[in-house]
Amino acid sequence: MAFTGFPDEAFVFYEGLEADNSKTYFTRHRHLYDDAVRAPMLALTEGLAGEFGEAQLFRPYRDVRYAKDKSPYKTHQGAFVDLVPGIGLYVQISADGLYTAGGCYTQASDQVARYRAAVDDDVTGKPLAALAARLQAAGYTLEGDRLKTKPRGFADDHPRIDLLRHRSLHAGCRFAPEPWIHTAEVADRVRETWRAFGPLVEWLGAHVRASELPRR
Repeated sequence: MAFTGFPDEAFVFYEGLEADNSKTYFTRHRHLYDDAVRAPMLALTEGLAGEFGEAQLFRPYRDVRYAKDKSPYKTHQGAFVDLVPGIGLYVQISADGLYTAGGCYTQASDQVARYRAAVDDDVTGKPLAALAARLQAAGYTLEGDRLKTKPRGFADDHPRIDLLRHRSLHAGCRFAPEPWIHTAEVADRVRETWRAFGPLVEWLGAHVRASELPRR
């Protein structure tokens, strides 16, 4: 089906799930999830696949085996375009609205080492710093797991110390659930942000070679 936006029922569903994250609630409202959340997300990602590639929709169930929070369901629906293993483009819908991102969400220790070596090297690090500055100037956020202090082996006054603190790195953009979110304009917003995140994804793919993205 053609993507026409996320209906109001999608946000009603997630508002209810946040209040009652239980199998009983999910089962009773499964039709809302299928029709108002999953189906539009499939249509959205299929419509974008020609430019960005096919996306994988994540399952609605949380992995609670090692989690303190035993809530069984995710309170968002995400989809990921895996451009390089573990590095790519992400879109998510939840009660808070729409979220888009590009980059990587986790790295093994050897990947962190490769990332920091590339950031430290002027030849590869300066272009990343310039890219990060452009993204922030355009209103995007730079996010990811990062140290509060400097990483071992680097000086406090390193010109790219903020980037060196990152153990993972992605750019993101959040949109509140305004009226346009119920229309096909969502696809335009996702397309615009994914294009902006493309150079960051390319840099990470060239210098980090991350492994598979964990299920969110």
